[in-house]
Amino acid sequence: MSHTLRLRDVSLSLADKVLVPTLDVEVGPGEVLTVMGPSGSGKSTLLAFIGGFLDPAFAASGRIEVDGRDVTDLPAERRGIGILFQDDLLFPHLSVGRNLAFGLTARVRGAHERRERVAAALGSAGLAGFGDRDPATLSGGQRARVSVLRALLAEPHALLLDEPFSKLDSALRDEFRAFLFGDLRRRGLPTVQVTHEVADARAARGKTVALSGI
Repeated sequence: MSHTLRLRDVSLSLADKVLVPTLDVEVGPGEVLTVMGPSGSGKSTLLAFIGGFLDPAFAASGRIEVDGRDVTDLPAERRGIGILFQDDLLFPHLSVGRNLAFGLTARVRGAHERRERVAAALGSAGLAGFGDRDPATLSGGQRARVSVLRALLAEPHALLLDEPFSKLDSALRDEFRAFLFGDLRRRGLPTVQVTHEVADARAARGKTVALSGI
């Protein structure tokens, strides 16, 4: 199923400093909106507003719509928006399979069906048979893929990327970008990524918004 994300006249500020001027843009199915800017320009603050976890110290205006539904006043867990951070945040005390099972939507019931969903996800990412592995035994690229799979198993209607490539070396970064953006396009999932790397924007092949931080 394809989804859309709309930022309607969104503006963010802190005290008397405008971080994000009025932003009105629609992110279509499988499209990636890249928000670029230096540290402190408001990139992660924008993601926080979209995701529903904005610090109350910031003032925000505008609306967030997912598939035409206004979710601006909904708590984060009811927005249907997933997020990937710089760190993979895998649970060290759980196996790879159990990490993925944690992300499964509550609609997937029964141990057999949950195992099947996890196995299918691992296979789709070239990680078949990794379910019983300890996350500590995975490479950086493998951990990044597992993190993506866990976010997608929750069946979000949109995805936020908070510089998820920044801690990978250059070779892994190219490989992971290709995997992630290709998968998001196949799923028809609208995505907003924040970054200061031009290469991330080029790989996304979508719209780009630049924040000055002034």
